[in-house]
Amino acid sequence: MKINIKPAEGKLGILIPGLGAVATTLIAGVEAVKKGISQPIGSLTQMGSIRLGKRTENRNPKIKDFVPLANLNDIVFGGWDVYEDNVYEAAVNAAVLERGLLDQVREGLESIKPMKAAFDKNYAKNLDGSHVKTGTRQELAEQVMEDIRNFKEQNGLDRVVLVWCGSTEVYFEASEIHQSLAAFEQALKDDDKRIAPSMIYAYAALKLGVPFANGAPNLTVDIPAMIELAKQTNTPIAGKDFKTGQTLMKTVLAPGLAARSLGVHGWFSTNILGNRDGLVLDDPDNFKTKEISKLGVLEDIFKPEDNQELYGNIFHKIRINYYPPHGDNKESWDNIDIFGWLGYKMQIKINFLCRDSILAAPIALDLALFSDMAKRAGMSGVQEWLSFYLKSPQTAPGLHAENDIFKQLIKLENTLRYLMGEDLITHLGLDYYDDMFAGQE
Repeated sequence: MKINIKPAEGKLGILIPGLGAVATTLIAGVEAVKKGISQPIGSLTQMGSIRLGKRTENRNPKIKDFVPLANLNDIVFGGWDVYEDNVYEAAVNAAVLERGLLDQVREGLESIKPMKAAFDKNYAKNLDGSHVKTGTRQELAEQVMEDIRNFKEQNGLDRVVLVWCGSTEVYFEASEIHQSLAAFEQALKDDDKRIAPSMIYAYAALKLGVPFANGAPNLTVDIPAMIELAKQTNTPIAGKDFKTGQTLMKTVLAPGLAARSLGVHGWFSTNILGNRDGLVLDDPDNFKTKEISKLGVLEDIFKPEDNQELYGNIFHKIRINYYPPHGDNKESWDNIDIFGWLGYKMQIKINFLCRDSILAAPIALDLALFSDMAKRAGMSGVQEWLSFYLKSPQTAPGLHAENDIFKQLIKLENTLRYLMGEDLITHLGLDYYDDMFAGQE
């Protein structure tokens, strides 16, 4: 049965806390695609196809033609930042995209000026910015809500989504104020500093029924208070941490090793990165947040508690080093010590020279478009089917995260098929070989 999804009529606003390298690369990229200058490579919603029915039916439409997603021409961007630079200036400073490309979309980028950010330097000690709001946590949340309302009205928008593209916040664990909506709202009134800036944005969005996706490893919507609010306002949430470079490679390679029952003794990963994210992660408290997000991936895929002989003694180490000369061009090295038949040892080496924001921008776009569709489909709360895009996927309480990218893709595609009333695909395929079972009872 097909789910009744409201059509994507009118304009969609994508509001982004943190108009840095990822956000400006996304915005400039969408503007370039709209002008026919470039292609949206890496975006599943724009470039991906989906198989429907049996293989013999040869039905493989583009995802954007299969499900009712907002059209890129109907998107209006905005956001907040601790710096006053408009999106063109911020994109030039980020130095991800070539100046020639940026100049072709300059007018559209210059028109997007950041709103003052809800910011607390204690959560990103290596960042300094004066373009910030003032007030208590409650007042900041009210100001962000007012920003969202004004943005929607001024731009004649039908709908809005928020995607966090801000910096990684310091590591901390949920406390009693995060356990219920009532406790959280009281903490807002009390100006409790255990409410992180990202939580202020998430609360403001969800309170207004605006979907929120978390692109960083922060503790943000993955707390009982936010889940409760999301269900109360029938709003989708997704988190956390865009799956871009090194972790993307892990979720591709590790499932292959596990599928072949090859053992792993150790996996050493190191990175150098020179953009604003690298600067923020140069602080040990912020790095710990990222480290925990990245560490959990292999454990979820290999399940050492169930596969002691193969993965019970795995040593997993991660390093991220701030290296300004590389800018947004992240470089990662992986050394993987594996073993096979009779315990004989082998090694795999990976040197990935990637562009962090080039990989993250299409993820942010897809999360925004799918979150908007989920809202129109009446889906609320945790959207685990979007874990395909995330390092540390949010799940229902008590469920282990699935980090195998191939299983994540199957889940995403089957969710789309379910929404559109198409048969789910199991890839069993035995019906193609019915003659093999002829005469059997």
